Amino acid sequence: MIASRPYQQRLKDEWLLVLFAVLAIALALLDPQPPASYRRWLQLPTLAGLMGLLIAIQGIRDSGLVQHAAVALVARAHSLRSLGLLLVTATALLSMVLTNDVSLFLIVPLTVAIGGISNLPVLRMVVLEALAVNAGSTLSPIGNPQNLLLWQHSSMPFLHFAAAMFPAAAVMFLLVAAFTWLWLASGRIELTPDKINDRATSNRLGAWSTAALVGMVLLMEHHQAPLGAALLLVLFALLARSSLARIDWLLLLTFAAIFLGLGHFAELPLVQTLLARIDFSQPLVLYVSGIVASQLISNVPATVLLLERTPDAIALAVAVNVGGFGVAIGSLANLIALRLARQPHGLRLLHLVSIPFLLVCAPLVYVAWRWTTG
Repeated sequence: MIASRPYQQRLKDEWLLVLFAVLAIALALLDPQPPASYRRWLQLPTLAGLMGLLIAIQGIRDSGLVQHAAVALVARAHSLRSLGLLLVTATALLSMVLTNDVSLFLIVPLTVAIGGISNLPVLRMVVLEALAVNAGSTLSPIGNPQNLLLWQHSSMPFLHFAAAMFPAAAVMFLLVAAFTWLWLASGRIELTPDKINDRATSNRLGAWSTAALVGMVLLMEHHQAPLGAALLLVLFALLARSSLARIDWLLLLTFAAIFLGLGHFAELPLVQTLLARIDFSQPLVLYVSGIVASQLISNVPATVLLLERTPDAIALAVAVNVGGFGVAIGSLANLIALRLARQPHGLRLLHLVSIPFLLVCAPLVYVAWRWTTG
């Protein structure tokens, strides 16, 4: 009985992996599909990109650069609110150019390191950063996968797409910034000297891990994520094998199970029949449908599901980006943020904040979007 406890605790900790693995297996048994369908649902380039990012960020963490950057940032901060707004703004801005996932891989470890040496409430900040990355990435055609897909599908110029998304992104970010100001305490940030890790920084590991991160992002932009992941895997196996051992490999398995389960579910005949009865030419119907679909199957699969059913790519983009708020599955970036932070009760706090945030944000964004589009 004693020996079974760690196994049972592991299953409890990885409940999301278990849930979607069961869903994927059940659908495969009830509705068998050809191997090509499973390969398409698995989204191997996305998984490869995630693996490359995990490897590079682990190297940067192990180098000690994040911890030293945290000390430097805290030493210059005036208050918890100002530091919180700085982190939220940086997260949003980075997500516009480096994508939402990459910005979280950079900011969340820094936030955790700052929380380890100060009174910054880590979990609150990570939840705020999850909201901020969704708001910031909404503006850019390359900010997240759903925008990239819709931008390429619409053949709209880059700046025209960004201009069309600006009203929605502005409302979302202003709400996140206001909530950050209200939720964080107004007191000064306080260092805890005995918690500062004074271990030596490995500049060499930090330098080539940073170079690996930049290279991985560039290869992802040029649709060469599998090549980048393979190169980083070999590089770290030769030069930093201990970093590979500390990577959260179960996160990759969780995303694979999510992709398989939700991808198969979205293409079930029953789902397709229900969609055929909905009039997506109505702006409000499309807006609500995109948000609801995102809550059920995440916003990227929701985009794929609705892409060919609406003539208005911007309307769909606004809907699925708003749908990234709410339940954690609404945007996979939410899950990445919580997994990187590894804070107790993270999922519960995210839902306590993000679901009300969606209920406030959705009508305001719709009004702003419809008002600016006439």
